[in-house]
Amino acid sequence: MMYGALWRALPGPWPVRMLQVLVLALAVVAVCFLWLFPALAPYVPFNEQTVTTSEEPAP
Repeated sequence: MMYGALWRALPGPWPVRMLQVLVLALAVVAVCFLWLFPALAPYVPFNEQTVTTSEEPAP
């Protein structure tokens, strides 16, 4: 497993550890989508348009 230290730190047999790892991974994804990504969105310039159509005047 990639995170051996985490795997060794979790209690229980391997099916219980696998369930714990899945719950932890889902929790990390939820935190990212609910709080981290929305907090970073104003600082990411993906909404700035640089391409204009032929009907729009160039700046």
